[in-house]
Amino acid sequence: MSRSVRTKPEGSGQALSEAYDTALLDLDGVVYAGGSAIAHAVESLERAREGGMRLAYVTNNALRTPDIVAGHLTELGIPTGAEDVITSAQAVARLISEQVPQGARVLVIGGEGLRVALRERGLVPVESADDDPAAVVQGFGGPDLPWGRFAEASYAVARGVPWFASNTDLTIPSGRGIAPGNGAAVEVVRIATGAEPQVAGKPLPPMHRETILRTGAQRPLVVGDRLDTDIEGAFNGDVDSLLVLTGVTDGVQLLAAPPQHRPTYVDADLRGMLGRQPEVVEAGGGGFRCGGWTATAGADRLELDGEGEALDGLRALCAAAWTAAGEGVCELDGGKALARLGI
Repeated sequence: MSRSVRTKPEGSGQALSEAYDTALLDLDGVVYAGGSAIAHAVESLERAREGGMRLAYVTNNALRTPDIVAGHLTELGIPTGAEDVITSAQAVARLISEQVPQGARVLVIGGEGLRVALRERGLVPVESADDDPAAVVQGFGGPDLPWGRFAEASYAVARGVPWFASNTDLTIPSGRGIAPGNGAAVEVVRIATGAEPQVAGKPLPPMHRETILRTGAQRPLVVGDRLDTDIEGAFNGDVDSLLVLTGVTDGVQLLAAPPQHRPTYVDADLRGMLGRQPEVVEAGGGGFRCGGWTATAGADRLELDGEGEALDGLRALCAAAWTAAGEGVCELDGGKALARLGI
């Protein structure tokens, strides 16, 4: 591994909203869940923006256009313009435009977000493999996307037409639970053709490049709830990250995170952007202390002693787990320690 391995969450003497010029925020599980704002999100983002931090919203969902996403955020009480939203549709459209001629036809398997992004790059969306497309692009099309669209993609890809995917997230959260995401739809075409698409979305570099090009960020902070997209995307972009515990990642997953999934900072929710982050320090005997807690890696489990804020205990446990694991995955049992913290 070319870069140093993170062995503990970092501290910050400044509020993160002051230390970084731009927050690159994931949406579902960070800002809202099931369409409703997550607790403390609206007021935290307002304070960060008033303090001079730029807010940009970065989503792997290629279905909705930036205008629609911005409108939804504004309705939630978070004033947002379309220019503040970056989607995987935009990232994949740029990727395609760099490989096909201006004005080329692109077979679209997905929703309006893809079509708008392609037109923005001077490409022409088409609907059939018989329309002589120069590329095929596949993005999340929602629950009503007809099965025949996958066949249309397969016909073109089997003829050798270059294949692109906005992202490969296997699942997507919904108000009723977890539903198949674009990655599941990509698997259908992969099985039918044996081909592999070029992928643009998080955690891959094309998506990070798109966010930097559109925001002009000099000191960006990625804020997300998923280790395998948000945090790994920050790792791949070599920028700092804040994991918030309002979405899919729980304490067990965090303790077992491999190096590319270890965030710079850990906090409960978006209020973590507004304050300092406490230091995790070595405590002797292989232990790590944060606040009133000390964590150590025992023979077969993680040990936790002390009292205080639960998040400080979690940060100390992360240091013990990640140090013990090195470049691997911590296999020590942390369940009892996490239960003590209520995490």
